[in-house]
Amino acid sequence: MDMAKNAALVIIDVQRGFEEVEHWGVRNNPEADDNIAALIDAWQASGRPVVFTRHDSTEPGSPLRPGYEGNGFKEYVERRRGKGAAESELLVAKSVNSAFYGTPDLDAWLKAAGIGQLVMAGIQTNMCVETTTRMAGNLGYDVFFALDATYTFGQEGPWGWELTARELARATAVSLHGGGFAQVVTAQDVVRAASA
Repeated sequence: MDMAKNAALVIIDVQRGFEEVEHWGVRNNPEADDNIAALIDAWQASGRPVVFTRHDSTEPGSPLRPGYEGNGFKEYVERRRGKGAAESELLVAKSVNSAFYGTPDLDAWLKAAGIGQLVMAGIQTNMCVETTTRMAGNLGYDVFFALDATYTFGQEGPWGWELTARELARATAVSLHGGGFAQVVTAQDVVRAASA
């Protein structure tokens, strides 16, 4: 895996509200937080840019709504924010699934910096991380999706169909990789490439 010297790490919605089990249900991948932290550390050590996105939910009662403690970043992310060079860190606030529809304009910032390669990580695998990844692929970015640096929750769909968090994560990986939106990789692979 060839990692560009200016490849951006996009950390999506790693917020405290996702810890509210009674709202979200059972998650998969308990190692995700450690893997996300390792990616941020590797990126900051190499001087590469890091983008942090925050979901400002417009739904009343959402654990991610502005003004509620769950809207804030998880402690390990908050502790790492601001550790990189000022010009190589961006905070994007959004209220939809894609970080490309947030403030400030992510696509414009990346293009202005000449960034063409992205690594995606965060929460939820099959929601905001997948949507942002699909859009990045459509916009022409070379995208790596660090599957084990994401997690999600089981969900019920139409006709009473239910999928576990693990099943949803696997479906996302197959769709993104098989559909050519991104290369699905592990956090360890990405850290190794960034350190080379």
